[in-house]
Amino acid sequence: MKYTFTAKGHPNILATHRSTIEITKDSELSKNGDCIIAVGADFSPDKIREIASGSDKIRLTIAVEGMKEEIVAVANKGFSSGHEIVLRTGGFHSERTLGTRADKAAADFRRELVERLKNPENTVSVTIEPI
Repeated sequence: MKYTFTAKGHPNILATHRSTIEITKDSELSKNGDCIIAVGADFSPDKIREIASGSDKIRLTIAVEGMKEEIVAVANKGFSSGHEIVLRTGGFHSERTLGTRADKAAADFRRELVERLKNPENTVSVTIEPI
């Protein structure tokens, strides 16, 4: 099963956090949210929980204006957030954590892609799939 949803870019996206990536349903973002890569997400928590609970590993593909980044992580079967999705390079779990031991953090994204994520007119496509 593969699940795709959309989010938006925002001018305050920095993508400089060295251990996490976050996608949020919030539409506003301060510069304190340096792990956030997209806002205004329209994901279904139930669909994401279904993938996480039935998988050992997941892949998130973030695509915007012809560029993409892929992140592989260990699925957190306890994911239950209806508001944000967090991937972590470490092993910390919370209800917001979709994946741990991720092979990338926000700071690892190509800067050209980050510039595209800063444009509020851009739609960001996010695909989550088991691997």
